[in-house]
Amino acid sequence: MVTKLRIDCCRLNQWAFFCKKAFKPSTLLMKIGIVCYPTFGGSGVVATELGISMARRGHHVHFITYKQPARLLTYDANIYFHEVSNFDYPLFEHSTYDLALASTLVDIVKFEKLDLLHVHYAIPHAAVAYLAKMILKDQGIDIPFITTLHGTDITLVGQDKSFAPVVEFSINHSDGVTAVSEFLKAETLSIFNINNDIEVIPNFIDLKRFSRSNKEHFKKAIAPDGERILMHVSNFRKVKRIQDVMHIFKNVRDVMPSKLILIGDGPERRPMETLCRELGLCEDCRFLGKQEAIEEILAVADVFLLPSAHESFGLAALEAMACEVPVVSSNTGGLPEVNKHGFSGFMSDVGDVDAMTQNTLKILSSDEALSQFRKQAYAQAKKFDVAHVVEQYEKYYNSLLVHHAS
Repeated sequence: MVTKLRIDCCRLNQWAFFCKKAFKPSTLLMKIGIVCYPTFGGSGVVATELGISMARRGHHVHFITYKQPARLLTYDANIYFHEVSNFDYPLFEHSTYDLALASTLVDIVKFEKLDLLHVHYAIPHAAVAYLAKMILKDQGIDIPFITTLHGTDITLVGQDKSFAPVVEFSINHSDGVTAVSEFLKAETLSIFNINNDIEVIPNFIDLKRFSRSNKEHFKKAIAPDGERILMHVSNFRKVKRIQDVMHIFKNVRDVMPSKLILIGDGPERRPMETLCRELGLCEDCRFLGKQEAIEEILAVADVFLLPSAHESFGLAALEAMACEVPVVSSNTGGLPEVNKHGFSGFMSDVGDVDAMTQNTLKILSSDEALSQFRKQAYAQAKKFDVAHVVEQYEKYYNSLLVHHAS
């Protein structure tokens, strides 16, 4: 009975994609369970924005995680949130979140009659999804799950010997696998023995939300004398090389009046504050911590700095470009797929502070140069518009359901 219903649902979905105009926007096509980390990190942001966009397209989206995702700020009748409660028992010295999540997935799939699960970040979500799938299969329910690889789940955590076998197994036993960049796909295939197809679907940006709105009052408060504003957003970890940000800023400030805004928090914040004091820059630097309405702050920046040692995609750079802010970045990982050298900004080798300084000064050399780079940054961001990329996910979901039901 379950299989027949799923086949009928898939046929309906397939037909709906060719005849969308015949459906009202609220027509239910799929019931999707999304599992992600609910934090400000890239994987959680992308997963949340994807779910919101799918809900707007008429699908029912169920977020399943241990707290409400940071970007889940809007109400939509098609969005549901299920909190995973961790079992606290003295016998267990360590968290039982993985098992609690698996049990929650089983419960929600059964009683909400989900069509598929989409898990973001391989560890532990792909392994948990496989466990839930096996439990449900034993109860006569066969639900497919998709794993999206975001970066450090492969390039950092996934390579740890204690996790690598589980990561490889989970990827190979996923019903569908996507990666956010061609770089990450190649990296995954080089690290693990993968016999599953990996579809590249890039991260995306909501251009209606991220735009260069008029924030002159805020800009005036930050730079009252018309100083140039440099900006950096990250989780303040070593891989972001935020000390390079401070040194680039010092070099630029030695040439022209400038301000630096640092958004985010993490283990490198205290060393950054110390470095700021040592270099005598604190009067021109502002540490704003974690921010939810990041687009409103990005709108006042003139250049976005991202000198990371590694980026599998570079979502922060894309968000800056959507706000018409040119990007000066390293040329590592997936960044060349996002930041177009000499067009939306510039790229340099990791650690080359002098080159990044000169590139920043090129952009800021005149109002005309800055204006041109702003236009080009936005043009580059448009290639990653949410409507286009979410449609790729929608088609991928549909093809997976059709294949799974056949």
